[in-house]
Amino acid sequence: MTIEELRKIAETEREAEKRYQHRVCVCTAAGCLSSGGDHVLDAIRKEVAESGMKNEVLVKGVGCMGLCSAGPLVSVETEGKMFANVTPEEAPDVVGSLDTGAGGPQECPTNVPFFERQKKIVLENCGKIDPERIEDYIAHDGYLALVHTIAERSPQEVIQEIIRSGLRGRGGAGYPTGLKWSTVAKTGEQEKFVICNADEGDPGAFMDRAVLESDPHRVLEGMAIAAYAVGAQKGFLYVRAEYPLAVKNLKTAIRQADRLGLLGNSICGSRFSFHVDIRLGAGAFVCGEETALIASIEGKRGTPRPRPPYPAESGLWDSPTLINNVETFANVAPILRNGAAWFAGIGTEKSKGTKVFALAGRVTNTGLIEVPMGITLREVVNEIGGGIPDGKKCKAVQTGGPSGGCIPEKHMDLPVDYESLKSIGSMMGSGGMIVMDETSCMVDVAKYFMEFCMSESCGKCIPCRAGTQQMHGILARITAGEGTPADLALLEELCDLVRNTSLCGLGQGAPTPVLTTMQYFRGEYDAHVAGECPAGVCAGVHRGGEEVAK
Repeated sequence: MTIEELRKIAETEREAEKRYQHRVCVCTAAGCLSSGGDHVLDAIRKEVAESGMKNEVLVKGVGCMGLCSAGPLVSVETEGKMFANVTPEEAPDVVGSLDTGAGGPQECPTNVPFFERQKKIVLENCGKIDPERIEDYIAHDGYLALVHTIAERSPQEVIQEIIRSGLRGRGGAGYPTGLKWSTVAKTGEQEKFVICNADEGDPGAFMDRAVLESDPHRVLEGMAIAAYAVGAQKGFLYVRAEYPLAVKNLKTAIRQADRLGLLGNSICGSRFSFHVDIRLGAGAFVCGEETALIASIEGKRGTPRPRPPYPAESGLWDSPTLINNVETFANVAPILRNGAAWFAGIGTEKSKGTKVFALAGRVTNTGLIEVPMGITLREVVNEIGGGIPDGKKCKAVQTGGPSGGCIPEKHMDLPVDYESLKSIGSMMGSGGMIVMDETSCMVDVAKYFMEFCMSESCGKCIPCRAGTQQMHGILARITAGEGTPADLALLEELCDLVRNTSLCGLGQGAPTPVLTTMQYFRGEYDAHVAGECPAGVCAGVHRGGEEVAK
Protein backbone atom coordinates (compact mmCIF):
# COMPACT_ATOMS: atom_id res chain seq x y z
CA MET A 1 0.00 0.00 0.00
CA THR A 2 1.52 3.31 -1.12
CA ILE A 3 0.44 6.82 -0.15
CA GLU A 4 -1.03 7.25 -3.63
CA GLU A 5 -3.06 4.04 -3.34
CA LEU A 6 -4.32 5.07 0.08
CA ARG A 7 -5.38 8.47 -1.21
CA LYS A 8 -7.16 6.86 -4.16
CA ILE A 9 -9.23 4.69 -1.81
CA ALA A 10 -10.07 7.76 0.27
CA GLU A 11 -11.07 9.83 -2.75
CA THR A 12 -13.23 7.03 -4.17
CA GLU A 13 -15.05 6.67 -0.86
CA ARG A 14 -15.63 10.41 -0.52
CA GLU A 15 -16.94 10.70 -4.06
CA ALA A 16 -19.30 7.78 -3.48
CA GLU A 17 -20.79 9.52 -0.42
CA LYS A 18 -21.13 12.84 -2.26
CA ARG A 19 -23.46 11.20 -4.77
CA TYR A 20 -26.12 10.97 -2.08
CA GLN A 21 -28.26 14.01 -1.34
CA HIS A 22 -28.79 12.91 2.29
CA ARG A 23 -26.60 10.96 4.74
CA VAL A 24 -28.31 9.36 7.73
CA CYS A 25 -26.20 7.86 10.52
CA VAL A 26 -27.68 5.51 13.10
CA CYS A 27 -25.77 4.70 16.29
CA THR A 28 -25.12 0.97 16.55
CA ALA A 29 -22.71 0.99 19.49
CA ALA A 30 -23.60 -1.12 22.53
CA GLY A 31 -25.50 1.62 24.39
CA CYS A 32 -27.90 2.33 21.54
CA LEU A 33 -28.10 -1.35 20.57
CA SER A 34 -29.44 -2.09 24.03
CA SER A 35 -32.31 0.30 23.23
CA GLY A 36 -32.99 -1.17 19.80
CA GLY A 37 -30.62 0.84 17.62
CA ASP A 38 -30.19 -2.07 15.19
CA HIS A 39 -33.95 -2.23 14.64
CA VAL A 40 -34.03 1.51 14.02
CA LEU A 41 -31.28 1.09 11.38
CA ASP A 42 -33.19 -1.72 9.64
CA ALA A 43 -36.43 0.26 9.73
CA ILE A 44 -34.89 3.39 8.21
CA ARG A 45 -33.20 1.37 5.46
CA LYS A 46 -36.51 -0.34 4.69
CA GLU A 47 -38.34 2.99 4.61
CA VAL A 48 -35.75 4.49 2.26
CA ALA A 49 -36.08 1.51 -0.09
CA GLU A 50 -39.89 1.59 -0.06
CA SER A 51 -39.88 5.35 -0.67
CA GLY A 52 -37.78 4.90 -3.78
CA MET A 53 -34.97 7.01 -2.33
CA LYS A 54 -32.11 4.48 -2.37
CA ASN A 55 -30.12 6.62 -4.77
CA GLU A 56 -30.68 9.77 -2.74
CA VAL A 57 -30.25 8.65 0.86
CA LEU A 58 -27.21 6.88 2.33
CA VAL A 59 -28.04 5.09 5.58
CA LYS A 60 -25.20 3.67 7.62
CA GLY A 61 -24.61 2.28 11.06
CA VAL A 62 -21.98 4.21 12.99
CA GLY A 63 -20.34 4.16 16.40
CA CYS A 64 -21.09 5.99 19.62
CA MET A 65 -22.36 9.57 19.29
CA GLY A 66 -21.74 10.25 22.97
CA LEU A 67 -25.12 11.15 24.45
CA CYS A 68 -25.94 7.61 25.56
CA SER A 69 -28.81 8.72 27.80
CA ALA A 70 -30.79 9.80 24.72
CA GLY A 71 -30.28 6.71 22.57
CA PRO A 72 -31.01 5.37 20.07
CA LEU A 73 -29.57 8.40 18.30
CA VAL A 74 -29.91 9.21 14.60
CA SER A 75 -28.04 12.05 12.91
CA VAL A 76 -28.67 13.52 9.48
CA GLU A 77 -25.24 14.85 8.55
CA THR A 78 -26.35 16.77 5.49
CA GLU A 79 -29.01 18.68 7.43
CA GLY A 80 -27.08 19.02 10.69
CA LYS A 81 -29.90 17.39 12.65
CA MET A 82 -29.89 14.79 15.40
CA PHE A 83 -32.88 12.82 16.70
CA ALA A 84 -33.05 11.25 20.16
CA ASN A 85 -34.85 8.17 21.54
CA VAL A 86 -35.79 7.09 18.02
CA THR A 87 -37.99 4.01 17.63
CA PRO A 88 -38.41 1.80 14.53
CA GLU A 89 -41.95 3.14 14.19
CA GLU A 90 -40.53 6.65 13.70
CA ALA A 91 -38.50 5.65 10.62
CA PRO A 92 -41.07 7.24 8.24
CA ASP A 93 -40.78 10.49 10.22
CA VAL A 94 -36.98 10.46 9.90
CA VAL A 95 -37.09 9.83 6.15
CA GLY A 96 -39.98 12.23 5.67
CA SER A 97 -38.03 15.05 7.32
CA LEU A 98 -35.26 14.81 4.70
CA ASP A 99 -37.14 16.40 1.82
CA THR A 100 -39.79 18.34 3.70
CA GLY A 101 -37.49 19.87 6.29
CA ALA A 102 -40.02 18.96 8.96
CA GLY A 103 -38.88 18.24 12.50
CA GLY A 104 -39.25 14.48 12.46
CA PRO A 105 -38.94 12.60 15.77
CA GLN A 106 -37.71 14.17 19.01
CA GLU A 107 -34.91 16.53 18.02
CA CYS A 108 -31.65 16.53 19.97
CA PRO A 109 -30.01 19.96 19.67
CA THR A 110 -26.30 19.87 18.89
CA ASN A 111 -25.58 23.54 19.65
CA VAL A 112 -25.52 22.82 23.39
CA PRO A 113 -22.60 22.58 25.87
CA PHE A 114 -22.64 18.78 25.81
CA PHE A 115 -21.35 18.88 22.24
CA GLU A 116 -19.80 22.34 21.99
CA ARG A 117 -17.60 22.10 25.13
CA GLN A 118 -15.96 18.90 23.99
CA LYS A 119 -12.75 18.63 21.96
CA LYS A 120 -12.58 15.34 20.12
CA ILE A 121 -9.30 13.73 19.14
CA VAL A 122 -9.72 10.11 20.20
CA LEU A 123 -13.45 10.26 19.42
CA GLU A 124 -13.22 12.37 16.25
CA ASN A 125 -14.51 9.52 14.05
CA CYS A 126 -17.01 8.06 16.51
CA GLY A 127 -20.54 8.56 15.27
CA LYS A 128 -19.30 9.47 11.79
CA ILE A 129 -17.81 6.33 10.25
CA ASP A 130 -19.02 2.79 9.74
CA PRO A 131 -16.66 0.78 11.99
CA GLU A 132 -17.04 -2.27 9.75
CA ARG A 133 -15.72 -0.56 6.62
CA ILE A 134 -12.01 0.22 6.38
CA GLU A 135 -12.71 2.44 3.37
CA ASP A 136 -14.76 4.78 5.56
CA TYR A 137 -11.87 5.03 8.02
CA ILE A 138 -9.41 5.71 5.21
CA ALA A 139 -11.71 8.43 3.85
CA HIS A 140 -11.26 10.19 7.22
CA ASP A 141 -7.44 10.20 6.91
CA GLY A 142 -7.16 6.71 8.35
CA TYR A 143 -3.78 4.92 8.03
CA LEU A 144 -2.27 8.06 6.50
CA ALA A 145 -0.02 8.49 9.55
CA LEU A 146 1.14 4.86 9.38
CA VAL A 147 1.99 4.95 5.67
CA HIS A 148 3.80 8.31 5.97
CA THR A 149 5.67 7.09 9.04
CA ILE A 150 6.98 3.94 7.40
CA ALA A 151 7.92 5.78 4.21
CA GLU A 152 9.44 8.93 5.67
CA ARG A 153 10.45 8.56 9.35
CA SER A 154 12.92 6.52 11.30
CA PRO A 155 11.75 4.69 14.44
CA GLN A 156 13.70 7.12 16.61
CA GLU A 157 12.06 10.12 14.92
CA VAL A 158 8.65 8.65 15.75
CA ILE A 159 9.59 8.20 19.40
CA GLN A 160 10.91 11.76 19.61
CA GLU A 161 7.64 13.08 18.16
CA ILE A 162 5.66 11.22 20.82
CA ILE A 163 8.01 12.55 23.54
CA ARG A 164 7.63 16.14 22.31
CA SER A 165 3.84 15.79 22.26
CA GLY A 166 3.76 15.20 26.01
CA LEU A 167 1.37 12.25 25.65
CA ARG A 168 1.00 10.33 28.90
CA GLY A 169 -0.51 6.89 29.33
CA ARG A 170 -4.28 7.10 29.58
CA GLY A 171 -4.62 3.87 31.53
CA GLY A 172 -4.45 5.63 34.88
CA ALA A 173 -0.89 6.21 36.08
CA GLY A 174 -0.05 8.85 33.46
CA TYR A 175 3.45 7.53 32.68
CA PRO A 176 5.09 9.40 29.76
CA THR A 177 4.30 7.37 26.65
CA GLY A 178 7.42 8.35 24.70
CA LEU A 179 9.67 7.37 27.59
CA LYS A 180 8.08 3.92 27.75
CA TRP A 181 8.48 3.49 23.98
CA SER A 182 12.10 4.60 24.22
CA THR A 183 12.85 2.03 26.94
CA VAL A 184 11.49 -0.82 24.79
CA ALA A 185 13.32 0.44 21.69
CA LYS A 186 16.67 0.50 23.53
CA THR A 187 16.52 -3.22 24.35
CA GLY A 188 18.18 -3.99 21.00
CA GLU A 189 17.54 -6.46 18.22
CA GLN A 190 15.40 -9.22 19.76
CA GLU A 191 11.82 -10.42 19.75
CA LYS A 192 9.48 -7.74 21.11
CA PHE A 193 5.74 -7.43 21.60
CA VAL A 194 3.14 -4.66 21.63
CA ILE A 195 0.05 -5.17 23.78
CA CYS A 196 -3.11 -3.07 23.85
CA ASN A 197 -4.69 -3.27 27.28
CA ALA A 198 -8.43 -3.23 26.66
CA ASP A 199 -9.32 -5.01 29.90
CA GLU A 200 -11.61 -2.25 31.07
CA GLY A 201 -13.16 -3.30 34.36
CA ASP A 202 -13.91 -0.17 36.39
CA PRO A 203 -17.56 0.10 37.49
CA GLY A 204 -19.26 2.75 35.37
CA ALA A 205 -16.48 2.85 32.74
CA PHE A 206 -17.09 2.22 29.04
CA MET A 207 -14.55 4.45 27.25
CA ASP A 208 -12.37 1.72 25.74
CA ARG A 209 -15.38 -0.35 24.75
CA ALA A 210 -16.89 2.58 22.84
CA VAL A 211 -13.64 3.35 20.99
CA LEU A 212 -13.11 -0.29 19.98
CA GLU A 213 -16.72 -0.61 18.83
CA SER A 214 -16.76 2.71 16.98
CA ASP A 215 -13.25 3.18 15.55
CA PRO A 216 -11.24 -0.06 15.77
CA HIS A 217 -8.83 0.87 12.95
CA ARG A 218 -7.67 3.93 14.95
CA VAL A 219 -6.35 1.61 17.67
CA LEU A 220 -4.78 -0.82 15.18
CA GLU A 221 -3.03 2.06 13.41
CA GLY A 222 -1.64 3.33 16.72
CA MET A 223 -0.40 -0.14 17.62
CA ALA A 224 1.30 -0.56 14.23
CA ILE A 225 3.07 2.80 14.55
CA ALA A 226 4.21 1.86 18.05
CA ALA A 227 5.51 -1.49 16.82
CA TYR A 228 7.47 0.24 14.06
CA ALA A 229 8.95 2.65 16.59
CA VAL A 230 10.07 0.03 19.12
CA GLY A 231 10.98 -2.77 16.71
CA ALA A 232 8.18 -5.26 17.43
CA GLN A 233 6.58 -7.60 14.93
CA LYS A 234 3.79 -9.13 16.99
CA GLY A 235 0.89 -7.51 18.83
CA PHE A 236 -1.98 -8.59 21.07
CA LEU A 237 -5.26 -6.91 21.90
CA TYR A 238 -6.37 -8.09 25.33
CA VAL A 239 -10.12 -7.47 25.38
CA ARG A 240 -12.77 -8.39 27.91
CA ALA A 241 -14.98 -11.21 26.66
CA GLU A 242 -17.96 -9.17 27.92
CA TYR A 243 -17.42 -6.83 24.96
CA PRO A 244 -18.70 -9.02 22.09
CA LEU A 245 -19.39 -6.12 19.69
CA ALA A 246 -15.92 -4.68 20.23
CA VAL A 247 -14.37 -8.10 19.59
CA LYS A 248 -16.47 -8.58 16.46
CA ASN A 249 -15.51 -5.19 15.01
CA LEU A 250 -11.84 -5.72 15.87
CA LYS A 251 -11.76 -9.07 14.10
CA THR A 252 -13.33 -7.48 11.04
CA ALA A 253 -10.87 -4.58 11.17
CA ILE A 254 -7.82 -6.86 11.44
CA ARG A 255 -8.97 -8.91 8.42
CA GLN A 256 -9.55 -5.77 6.36
CA ALA A 257 -6.19 -4.22 7.27
CA ASP A 258 -4.42 -7.50 6.47
CA ARG A 259 -6.16 -7.64 3.10
CA LEU A 260 -4.96 -4.16 2.16
CA GLY A 261 -1.42 -4.80 3.37
CA LEU A 262 -1.69 -2.34 6.27
CA LEU A 263 -1.03 -5.16 8.73
CA GLY A 264 0.83 -8.41 8.19
CA ASN A 265 4.04 -8.99 6.25
CA SER A 266 6.06 -6.25 4.52
CA ILE A 267 3.68 -3.40 5.31
CA CYS A 268 3.70 -0.77 2.54
CA GLY A 269 6.38 -2.78 0.75
CA SER A 270 8.88 -2.21 3.55
CA ARG A 271 10.82 -4.65 5.71
CA PHE A 272 8.46 -3.92 8.59
CA SER A 273 5.92 -6.62 9.45
CA PHE A 274 3.33 -6.55 12.22
CA HIS A 275 0.76 -9.21 13.05
CA VAL A 276 -2.06 -8.65 15.55
CA ASP A 277 -4.07 -11.25 17.48
CA ILE A 278 -6.93 -10.90 19.95
CA ARG A 279 -6.89 -12.48 23.40
CA LEU A 280 -10.09 -12.54 25.45
CA GLY A 281 -10.06 -11.81 29.16
CA ALA A 282 -12.39 -13.75 31.44
CA GLY A 283 -13.46 -10.71 33.42
CA ALA A 284 -10.85 -10.56 36.19
CA PHE A 285 -10.37 -6.92 37.18
CA VAL A 286 -6.80 -7.64 38.29
CA CYS A 287 -5.86 -8.50 34.69
CA GLY A 288 -5.93 -4.80 33.95
CA GLU A 289 -2.60 -4.74 35.82
CA GLU A 290 0.06 -5.24 33.17
CA THR A 291 1.98 -8.17 34.70
CA ALA A 292 -1.27 -10.04 35.43
CA LEU A 293 -2.40 -9.33 31.87
CA ILE A 294 0.86 -10.76 30.54
CA ALA A 295 0.44 -13.90 32.62
CA SER A 296 -3.08 -14.32 31.26
CA ILE A 297 -1.91 -14.03 27.63
CA GLU A 298 0.75 -16.65 28.37
CA GLY A 299 -2.00 -19.03 29.49
CA LYS A 300 -1.22 -18.75 33.18
CA ARG A 301 -3.39 -17.62 36.06
CA GLY A 302 -3.82 -13.85 35.82
CA THR A 303 -1.95 -12.68 38.88
CA PRO A 304 0.60 -9.86 39.19
CA ARG A 305 4.29 -10.31 39.87
CA PRO A 306 6.75 -8.00 41.60
CA ARG A 307 8.46 -5.32 39.54
CA PRO A 308 11.27 -4.81 38.49
CA PRO A 309 11.85 -6.20 35.99
CA TYR A 310 9.29 -4.09 34.19
CA PRO A 311 7.54 -5.41 31.06
CA ALA A 312 9.46 -2.89 28.92
CA GLU A 313 12.57 -4.98 29.66
CA SER A 314 11.15 -8.43 30.40
CA GLY A 315 7.48 -8.95 29.67
CA LEU A 316 5.58 -11.39 27.50
CA TRP A 317 7.54 -14.65 27.34
CA ASP A 318 10.43 -12.75 28.96
CA SER A 319 10.73 -10.47 25.93
CA PRO A 320 10.61 -6.64 25.95
CA THR A 321 6.95 -5.67 25.81
CA LEU A 322 5.23 -2.35 25.22
CA ILE A 323 1.84 -2.06 26.93
CA ASN A 324 -0.48 0.91 26.44
CA ASN A 325 -4.23 1.16 26.77
CA VAL A 326 -6.84 1.80 24.07
CA GLU A 327 -7.03 5.56 24.48
CA THR A 328 -3.25 5.97 24.42
CA PHE A 329 -2.93 4.15 21.11
CA ALA A 330 -5.90 6.08 19.69
CA ASN A 331 -3.97 9.34 20.22
CA VAL A 332 -0.90 8.22 18.25
CA ALA A 333 -2.09 8.65 14.64
CA PRO A 334 -3.50 12.19 15.17
CA ILE A 335 -0.23 13.26 16.82
CA LEU A 336 1.83 12.09 13.86
CA ARG A 337 -0.62 13.58 11.34
CA ASN A 338 -0.88 16.98 13.01
CA GLY A 339 2.47 17.25 14.79
CA ALA A 340 3.64 17.11 18.38
CA ALA A 341 3.30 20.89 18.85
CA TRP A 342 -0.40 20.72 17.96
CA PHE A 343 -1.09 18.11 20.64
CA ALA A 344 1.16 19.79 23.22
CA GLY A 345 -0.80 23.01 22.71
CA ILE A 346 -3.92 21.39 24.17
CA GLY A 347 -4.35 20.89 27.90
CA THR A 348 -2.12 22.04 30.75
CA GLU A 349 1.62 22.37 31.27
CA LYS A 350 2.07 18.82 32.54
CA SER A 351 -1.10 17.14 31.26
CA LYS A 352 -1.28 17.50 27.48
CA GLY A 353 -4.11 16.73 25.11
CA THR A 354 -7.61 15.58 25.95
CA LYS A 355 -9.17 12.92 28.15
CA VAL A 356 -12.11 10.65 27.42
CA PHE A 357 -14.55 10.10 30.29
CA ALA A 358 -17.55 7.89 30.82
CA LEU A 359 -19.87 10.34 32.56
CA ALA A 360 -22.36 8.42 34.68
CA GLY A 361 -24.40 8.61 37.86
CA ARG A 362 -26.71 11.38 39.02
CA VAL A 363 -26.26 13.76 36.11
CA THR A 364 -28.67 14.75 33.35
CA ASN A 365 -26.49 13.91 30.34
CA THR A 366 -24.80 10.55 30.80
CA GLY A 367 -22.53 9.23 28.11
CA LEU A 368 -19.12 9.39 26.51
CA ILE A 369 -17.28 12.72 26.47
CA GLU A 370 -13.83 13.99 25.50
CA VAL A 371 -12.57 17.22 27.04
CA PRO A 372 -9.28 19.13 27.07
CA MET A 373 -7.12 18.57 30.13
CA GLY A 374 -7.52 21.42 32.58
CA ILE A 375 -11.29 21.79 32.31
CA THR A 376 -12.86 21.94 35.77
CA LEU A 377 -15.08 19.29 37.32
CA ARG A 378 -17.81 21.90 37.71
CA GLU A 379 -17.78 22.61 33.97
CA VAL A 380 -17.98 18.91 33.19
CA VAL A 381 -20.87 18.25 35.57
CA ASN A 382 -22.93 21.43 35.22
CA GLU A 383 -22.33 22.39 31.58
CA ILE A 384 -21.48 19.22 29.64
CA GLY A 385 -23.40 16.97 32.03
CA GLY A 386 -26.37 19.34 32.23
CA GLY A 387 -26.34 19.45 36.04
CA ILE A 388 -28.02 17.26 38.63
CA PRO A 389 -31.59 16.15 37.85
CA ASP A 390 -34.68 16.56 40.04
CA GLY A 391 -33.41 19.77 41.62
CA LYS A 392 -30.84 17.96 43.74
CA LYS A 393 -27.37 19.25 44.58
CA CYS A 394 -24.06 17.69 43.63
CA LYS A 395 -22.45 16.00 46.61
CA ALA A 396 -19.35 14.34 45.15
CA VAL A 397 -17.68 13.15 41.97
CA GLN A 398 -15.82 9.86 41.98
CA THR A 399 -12.96 9.63 39.48
CA GLY A 400 -10.50 6.85 38.78
CA GLY A 401 -12.69 3.81 39.38
CA PRO A 402 -12.24 1.59 42.47
CA SER A 403 -8.74 3.04 42.95
CA GLY A 404 -9.94 6.63 42.72
CA GLY A 405 -11.29 9.07 45.23
CA CYS A 406 -14.57 10.80 45.98
CA ILE A 407 -14.13 14.52 45.41
CA PRO A 408 -16.52 16.78 47.37
CA GLU A 409 -18.48 19.63 45.82
CA LYS A 410 -16.18 22.25 47.39
CA HIS A 411 -13.37 21.04 45.10
CA MET A 412 -15.47 21.12 41.93
CA ASP A 413 -13.47 24.04 40.54
CA LEU A 414 -10.37 21.85 40.47
CA PRO A 415 -8.80 21.40 37.01
CA VAL A 416 -9.07 17.89 35.62
CA ASP A 417 -5.45 16.87 35.18
CA TYR A 418 -3.11 14.26 36.65
CA GLU A 419 -1.44 16.48 39.25
CA SER A 420 -4.54 18.30 40.47
CA LEU A 421 -6.58 15.15 41.06
CA LYS A 422 -3.66 13.50 42.83
CA SER A 423 -3.23 16.54 45.08
CA ILE A 424 -6.63 15.95 46.70
CA GLY A 425 -6.30 12.19 47.04
CA SER A 426 -7.97 11.02 43.83
CA MET A 427 -6.59 10.07 40.41
CA MET A 428 -7.37 10.33 36.72
CA GLY A 429 -7.65 6.60 36.25
CA SER A 430 -8.76 5.25 32.91
CA GLY A 431 -11.68 7.68 32.72
CA GLY A 432 -14.66 6.69 34.82
CA MET A 433 -16.49 9.68 36.31
CA ILE A 434 -19.47 8.99 38.57
CA VAL A 435 -21.55 11.90 39.85
CA MET A 436 -23.36 11.61 43.20
CA ASP A 437 -26.06 13.85 44.64
CA GLU A 438 -27.29 14.41 48.20
CA THR A 439 -29.21 11.14 48.20
CA SER A 440 -25.93 9.18 48.16
CA CYS A 441 -24.50 7.88 51.41
CA MET A 442 -20.73 8.21 51.22
CA VAL A 443 -20.13 5.40 53.71
CA ASP A 444 -22.27 3.12 51.56
CA VAL A 445 -20.34 4.27 48.48
CA ALA A 446 -17.04 3.35 50.16
CA LYS A 447 -18.49 -0.05 51.11
CA TYR A 448 -19.57 -0.66 47.51
CA PHE A 449 -16.10 -0.02 46.09
CA MET A 450 -14.43 -2.02 48.86
CA GLU A 451 -16.73 -4.95 48.13
CA PHE A 452 -15.68 -4.74 44.49
CA CYS A 453 -11.96 -4.73 45.34
CA MET A 454 -12.42 -7.54 47.85
CA SER A 455 -14.22 -9.69 45.29
CA GLU A 456 -11.69 -8.94 42.55
CA SER A 457 -8.55 -9.50 44.65
CA CYS A 458 -6.51 -12.32 43.16
CA GLY A 459 -5.44 -13.37 46.66
CA LYS A 460 -1.74 -13.60 45.86
CA CYS A 461 -0.64 -11.16 48.57
CA ILE A 462 -1.97 -11.18 52.13
CA PRO A 463 -2.42 -7.40 52.60
CA CYS A 464 -4.91 -7.20 49.73
CA ARG A 465 -6.51 -10.60 50.27
CA ALA A 466 -7.12 -10.19 53.99
CA GLY A 467 -7.05 -6.40 54.31
CA THR A 468 -9.84 -5.67 51.83
CA GLN A 469 -12.01 -8.30 53.51
CA GLN A 470 -11.43 -6.79 56.94
CA MET A 471 -12.11 -3.26 55.71
CA HIS A 472 -15.32 -4.39 54.03
CA GLY A 473 -16.42 -6.08 57.25
CA ILE A 474 -15.88 -2.87 59.21
CA LEU A 475 -17.79 -0.79 56.64
CA ALA A 476 -20.61 -3.34 56.68
CA ARG A 477 -20.85 -3.03 60.47
CA ILE A 478 -20.88 0.77 60.28
CA THR A 479 -23.64 0.85 57.65
CA ALA A 480 -25.63 -1.67 59.71
CA GLY A 481 -25.54 0.65 62.72
CA GLU A 482 -23.11 -1.52 64.66
CA GLY A 483 -19.97 0.60 64.23
CA THR A 484 -17.91 2.12 67.04
CA PRO A 485 -15.31 4.90 67.19
CA ALA A 486 -12.67 2.17 67.50
CA ASP A 487 -13.81 0.82 64.12
CA LEU A 488 -13.03 4.16 62.48
CA ALA A 489 -9.51 4.18 63.93
CA LEU A 490 -8.93 0.59 62.83
CA LEU A 491 -10.27 1.37 59.36
CA GLU A 492 -7.74 4.17 58.91
CA GLU A 493 -4.94 1.91 60.14
CA LEU A 494 -5.91 -0.84 57.70
CA CYS A 495 -6.09 1.65 54.81
CA ASP A 496 -2.49 2.66 55.49
CA LEU A 497 -1.34 -0.95 55.76
CA VAL A 498 -3.05 -2.21 52.59
CA ARG A 499 -1.99 0.84 50.53
CA ASN A 500 1.70 0.52 51.43
CA THR A 501 2.21 -3.25 51.46
CA SER A 502 0.04 -4.68 48.66
CA LEU A 503 1.75 -6.18 45.62
CA CYS A 504 -0.09 -4.40 42.80
CA GLY A 505 -2.25 -1.42 41.99
CA LEU A 506 -5.50 -3.16 42.93
CA GLY A 507 -4.55 -3.46 46.59
CA GLN A 508 -2.57 -0.22 46.67
CA GLY A 509 -5.56 1.71 45.32
CA ALA A 510 -8.36 -0.13 47.15
CA PRO A 511 -8.26 2.15 50.24
CA THR A 512 -8.59 5.37 48.22
CA PRO A 513 -12.43 5.61 48.20
CA VAL A 514 -12.41 4.94 51.95
CA LEU A 515 -9.67 7.46 52.69
CA THR A 516 -11.24 10.24 50.64
CA THR A 517 -14.74 9.70 52.04
CA MET A 518 -13.31 9.68 55.56
CA GLN A 519 -11.34 12.84 54.80
CA TYR A 520 -14.11 14.84 53.18
CA PHE A 521 -17.24 13.28 54.69
CA ARG A 522 -16.07 12.32 58.17
CA GLY A 523 -19.30 13.65 59.59
CA GLU A 524 -21.24 10.89 57.85
CA TYR A 525 -19.04 8.21 59.42
CA ASP A 526 -19.50 9.76 62.85
CA ALA A 527 -23.25 9.98 62.27
CA HIS A 528 -23.44 6.28 61.38
CA VAL A 529 -21.55 5.37 64.55
CA ALA A 530 -24.08 7.51 66.45
CA GLY A 531 -26.90 5.57 64.77
CA GLU A 532 -27.95 7.89 61.94
CA CYS A 533 -27.55 7.74 58.15
CA PRO A 534 -27.86 11.37 56.97
CA ALA A 535 -28.82 10.27 53.46
CA GLY A 536 -31.38 7.76 54.69
CA VAL A 537 -29.83 4.92 52.73
CA CYS A 538 -28.39 2.37 55.14
CA ALA A 539 -30.52 -0.43 56.55
CA GLY A 540 -30.33 -0.84 60.30
CA VAL A 541 -29.26 2.77 60.87
CA HIS A 542 -31.81 5.10 62.40
CA ARG A 543 -32.74 8.54 61.24
CA GLY A 544 -34.98 10.75 63.30
CA GLY A 545 -35.76 7.87 65.65
CA GLU A 546 -37.05 5.55 62.91
CA GLU A 547 -35.19 2.64 61.39
CA VAL A 548 -34.30 3.25 57.77
CA ALA A 549 -34.93 0.40 55.34
CA LYS A 550 -33.12 0.08 52.07
